[in-house]
Amino acid sequence: MSDQQSDLVILGGGSGGYACALRAAELGLSVTLIEQAELGGTCLHRGCIPTKALLHSAEVADTARESAAFGVNTTLDGIDMPAVLKYKDGVVARLYKGLQGLVKARKVNFVSGTGTLIDANTVRVGEANYRGANVVLATGSYARSLPGLEIGGRIMTSDQALGYDSVPKSAIVLGGGVIGVEFASIWRSFGVDVTIVEALPRLVAAEDAASSKVLERTFRKRGIAFHTGTKFANAIQDDSGVTVTLEDGTTLTAELLLVAVGRGPQTDGLGFAEAGVTMDRGFVLTDDRLNTNVPGVRAVGDIVPGLQLAHRGFAQGIFVAEDIAGLSPRTIDESGIPRVTYCEPEVASVGLNEDVAKERFGDQVVSYEYNLGGNGKSQILMTNGFVKLVALKEGPVIGIHMVGARVGELIGEAQLIVNWQAEADDVASLIHAHPTQNEALGEAHLALAGKPLHAHA
Repeated sequence: MSDQQSDLVILGGGSGGYACALRAAELGLSVTLIEQAELGGTCLHRGCIPTKALLHSAEVADTARESAAFGVNTTLDGIDMPAVLKYKDGVVARLYKGLQGLVKARKVNFVSGTGTLIDANTVRVGEANYRGANVVLATGSYARSLPGLEIGGRIMTSDQALGYDSVPKSAIVLGGGVIGVEFASIWRSFGVDVTIVEALPRLVAAEDAASSKVLERTFRKRGIAFHTGTKFANAIQDDSGVTVTLEDGTTLTAELLLVAVGRGPQTDGLGFAEAGVTMDRGFVLTDDRLNTNVPGVRAVGDIVPGLQLAHRGFAQGIFVAEDIAGLSPRTIDESGIPRVTYCEPEVASVGLNEDVAKERFGDQVVSYEYNLGGNGKSQILMTNGFVKLVALKEGPVIGIHMVGARVGELIGEAQLIVNWQAEADDVASLIHAHPTQNEALGEAHLALAGKPLHAHA
């Protein structure tokens, strides 16, 4: 059994793990980074990046199909899924190569293999022990299923759907959260008859209720069917398709069933509990500085309860590296983390939704919705939606919620507004370039400040 010593040992090379490794190395620490699959983790290889590549192909398909509305005559001859997958894989490969180069350039000791936590300072891979004064757990997540629902054949998770090399005629999507609505959007753009099943009362239920309402209305117009407030009972597949039965007795039949019921923490069998780390349903519990109960052991990313977002893990990885290096960074405010669902239309938000804000602040909460119908660039793009502000009376904006094509690109300014606790007047005085969708943020704040221009008071 060989031993190797580093200042920092990181178990998991996804967004949280590699960000921690790069920042720690930048700060002069010696780093060992252990990953059982590919550097970059789920986000790069089976999540954010490949999914958004497919969504862009879907956007191109919609543009071709609807081009006559813009005075351009084109025809959509079909979707070449092998070519779509080649494009998607090319994007992933280029980013993967670049990330490998960064890790090598920073002199991070990258170890390929399955690691097991042995104690507070040791991770074992095969016959080698990797020891560090600090250990960071960053093993990510996996696609969940439901009890009794076996993945295989025509029943798949996003992992299999990302490599599916043909366009199904029809699909049922079990789950109306981020992953479910994104795949529903992709497939509908590719010409698939799609039905979403969601047990909660509305789609993207974690978002503001107004955002869900606009998304549901637009999905209906796009021909995406959905059953909300109805639980799944069972599924049976055969050579021709899958039949899904809901608890209310409704039966649905389609060529494929996508199981998109969320992601679970990838922690089983990795020695965490055996090493004394406090767990809850597979998640690793930490304090606000991402310390576990075991001194010297930290955790970041999807295994820590909270938002399962790549950029959250990325920020946590940087935070932990800086904290270990003695820089004492500020703790991360979870409510200030931006969120984007990249379906068509996009849904973006940061801060508190109106219901949560009212629970916390009562009648001190005010809100305003600016319809994108008053925004020139949105009219050029032929998109509908809104920018909704949630604020405190005579106080800061505490939540921003947006629906519409490309509104995910507006989340940068939105998160600055919320995280820097700007008031409506602060933003209203800023100049937003014309014509941009970014103006919608300015117009919304003008209206909330009591001086609406392209909107009614």
